[in-house]
Amino acid sequence: MHAGSAARLEKNVDRLASTLFAAACGYSVYSLVGALVPLPTLMIVSAGGAALALLLSGRILNAVQPQPRRLPVPIFDVRELEPIEEEELLLTEVFEPQRGTEKEATLILDDILAELGADSRVVRLFDPAAMPTAGELKSRIERHLDDEASAAQAADATQALHDALDELRRAI
Repeated sequence: MHAGSAARLEKNVDRLASTLFAAACGYSVYSLVGALVPLPTLMIVSAGGAALALLLSGRILNAVQPQPRRLPVPIFDVRELEPIEEEELLLTEVFEPQRGTEKEATLILDDILAELGADSRVVRLFDPAAMPTAGELKSRIERHLDDEASAAQAADATQALHDALDELRRAI
């Protein structure tokens, strides 16, 4: 936001606050004097009270000046920076890494598990040889949806999962 916009916004907020205060003062005068003065005079007195409140609150709010910044921001000179000159890589070109850095750029994963168990599902998840056939998938789904599964089977599967996780923790 520019400084001029912020100043105009603050000035309009001050005017709105003064107007609301003047309206409240005018209504107060109307309520206090309403039973004592006839209607045309009541309107003039209420309007006079509102105008006086508007004038006073406007002057008071204009007299309040903002405080200077406590933490001055240092000037940042862009000319001191050196431009970075690098070659562009166009979409039609093929990126060829520099020779000699291939060993540094290659990621070698040599931390493997010493022995995989026959029921290690996590490690063999994406093994194409272990992918089930359509019939096996259908039987698994039917077995899963079967409502007659006993709670003992669920507890047994939970225990098997905990055992597999413990074995994985020990291997790591």
